[in-house]
Amino acid sequence: MITEGCFDEFVAQAHRVGDAGLTICSSGNLSWRIGDEVLVSGTGSWVPTLSKEKVSVCRLSDGEVMNGVKPSMESVFHLGVLRNRPDVNVVLHFQSPYATAVACMKEQPKNFNVTAEVPVHVGREIPMIPYYRPGSPELAEAVIESMKEHNSIMLLKHGQVVCGKDFDQAFERAMFFEMACRIVVLNGGNTALFTPQEIEDLDTYILGKTTK
Repeated sequence: MITEGCFDEFVAQAHRVGDAGLTICSSGNLSWRIGDEVLVSGTGSWVPTLSKEKVSVCRLSDGEVMNGVKPSMESVFHLGVLRNRPDVNVVLHFQSPYATAVACMKEQPKNFNVTAEVPVHVGREIPMIPYYRPGSPELAEAVIESMKEHNSIMLLKHGQVVCGKDFDQAFERAMFFEMACRIVVLNGGNTALFTPQEIEDLDTYILGKTTK
């Protein structure tokens, strides 16, 4: 059940994203599943200064707006990801500076495994989605399909999309993804990648730590 406190929390998380510099003005959008309904930032809203009046409530099953506030034009892929991923409750999308810089490069890196945090928290493989017009059915379809198997993706000439079980997990993925892109940009593409063996070693070490 969505309560007034849910709106307060959603707005606070939107401001957290803005304070972290992941989005500016009206770029970016976010969603949060609560039971059978989803809170989505409203169309044209400014995420860094989002107000409760600009938060849309949508029914998950069919996207029907429940409170009269029109959701972001990217709400189709937000809802689609949530329908296909019962383990996910939060989806974040924005044109964060360094991820967007990489998304606009003529040649993107082979992968983003430049720090241990990426293969561990973000994902060993981050799919590159071809450019589709923002808000288009083609973009929504591509995002939904790709995020069936991945938690983080890059939209070429656009930005990043991440998901998570809660706001903390999704935010962490977004920040580490942005950090990796920053390393790529500042190094001018001359970046040493983690080898498959090094990644396997990380996985073995972390798995051993979490099971003790």
